[in-house]
Amino acid sequence: MCEQRRAPGAPASGQRGVTLFELVIVMLIIAILAGIGIPTYQYVTTSSRMSAELNALLGDLQYARSEAVRQGQAVSVCIADQTTSPYSCAASGSENWDQGWLVFSDVGGTKNYDSGAGDEILRVQNAFSSGDTFTDGDNVNAVSFNRDGFANLGVSQLTLTLKDKSDDAQYTRCLYLSQSGMMTTAMHSTDANCT
Repeated sequence: MCEQRRAPGAPASGQRGVTLFELVIVMLIIAILAGIGIPTYQYVTTSSRMSAELNALLGDLQYARSEAVRQGQAVSVCIADQTTSPYSCAASGSENWDQGWLVFSDVGGTKNYDSGAGDEILRVQNAFSSGDTFTDGDNVNAVSFNRDGFANLGVSQLTLTLKDKSDDAQYTRCLYLSQSGMMTTAMHSTDANCT
């Protein structure tokens, strides 16, 4: 019996290549999955970043309140002026919390960091690199908590609004702080006042 030989590089019997039609179908499936997956991925990453930024300030405000009670003296959080060395609080009327903030023991209760008066920095948050904005509508540049945990705001309730750089309402987050020191957060999708 004679054995058949195949030429070098020729496909083995029973094997075949991919047809153009099959290749087009695979490309179409990949395009559909990418069309669904990319916006979902963008939503998840943006939403996660926004939550982390909001929770950073919320956590530092809660820390300042608990430190004020623990130390038995005022502890303040102010918008940082990070152009100075060492850091200082931003000028009165500033409202851009996305520029970072300082948490400090406020010996004189002035809501303005002064190392000469014995104030001590407890935490520093750097400015956001994301381009997101974190502002309040009342030009409050500092919050101080007294030894009882009450907040000295200068307004009845402070509302800080965090918006992503594209100003898409679905990502908007709000942080509410009352004079009693209570803090809550909300999203635009669940709170019509969070805009």
